[in-house]
Amino acid sequence: MKKQNSLYLFALGVTGKGISGGDRIFIEFARRWSKKYQLKIFTSSEGRRLCQLQKIPQSIVLSSLNNSPLESYFILNWLYKVISGFVLGLTLNLPENVYLYSASEFWMDSIPALVLKLRYTKAKWIAAWFQTAPNPLKGFSEGKRQATYRLNSFLYWLVQLPVKPLISNLADFVLVNNEEEKVQFPSLNQKGKAIVVLGAVPLEDIQKFLKLRGKRLGVKTYEAVFQGRFHPQKGVVELVEIWKRVVEKRPGAKLAMIGNGPLMTEVKSLISKYGLGKNVKLLGYLFDGPEKFGVFAESKLVVHPAYYDSGGMAAAEAMAFGIPAVGFNLKSFESYYPHGMLKVKIGDKRAFADKILYLLENYEFRERLGRKAGETIQNDWSWDKRAQYLLEKIGI
Repeated sequence: MKKQNSLYLFALGVTGKGISGGDRIFIEFARRWSKKYQLKIFTSSEGRRLCQLQKIPQSIVLSSLNNSPLESYFILNWLYKVISGFVLGLTLNLPENVYLYSASEFWMDSIPALVLKLRYTKAKWIAAWFQTAPNPLKGFSEGKRQATYRLNSFLYWLVQLPVKPLISNLADFVLVNNEEEKVQFPSLNQKGKAIVVLGAVPLEDIQKFLKLRGKRLGVKTYEAVFQGRFHPQKGVVELVEIWKRVVEKRPGAKLAMIGNGPLMTEVKSLISKYGLGKNVKLLGYLFDGPEKFGVFAESKLVVHPAYYDSGGMAAAEAMAFGIPAVGFNLKSFESYYPHGMLKVKIGDKRAFADKILYLLENYEFRERLGRKAGETIQNDWSWDKRAQYLLEKIGI
């Protein structure tokens, strides 16, 4: 009798109260894979809270690090997780027919999988690499940008530097976000082991919400909504500057910003400086559910001003509600958002504001583009499809 495969997921890098794209992917995959296979998640104390909040199935064995006394100190907490991951890799005993999934390229996720792969050579290591750090000389931008956050991008690049050759030489599969990322791993790509994993959205939950909302869907509170981490990649500071231009033409225009992160203080300062307190509403992190879905349903369009991105799911979730998007013309958006998004030259904040205004002033065009956006996401962005596709590519 054939023994059942087991999947061990390593997500020790989960930090803070929000949920990143990588966190979302491993949780949604785990939710679905646990229906077929024995599954264990090894994570941080924050990761345990996140998994519980996301209501992962009870069949999943959840193992987490003890609460770190260093949680308030980022670097020390980071090192604590890295060392804990190494110890985990040395001490964990594996069953037969096991697949190891590292949820990110960060050391605390990759190291335990790496060590276990060295100890158990027959185990299969699936390494997630959902974004290559930018060239540190260029910073977080694919085009013109005033503040490129070169120091942040250099640190990101430095963290990835030692991990990349280890994944290239020891991982059985690498998961990337788009076709261009596959070239980062030529050997695995040549063997067909570099697998593109596109994002997805909770379509069933959204459809249930829309059905319950019914006739109230026509009520619009916000001219636009943004969802994403307040990080140098996402263009959140520039978004406030863009919205200032919108408000100059439409004084009552309201923007909802969903998310949090290291640039929150700067965003608040700029809102105050430009007198946009009544025009920009900061909602913090909102997890899937009626509150967040309600914001999407009450918005006329979604803005996604990322300057550097490997794809992303944030805009897609809002687009599933039948609203169009405006974004910069990033390379990855060619495959991620072929329909339903108006794209402008990277860094052209005036053109970005003009596209927003054009959509707001042209109801019929906005509705047509919104329907196209909704159809695109509803037809293809299913977590069930993504999870099954990956299982088939890996051959479990």
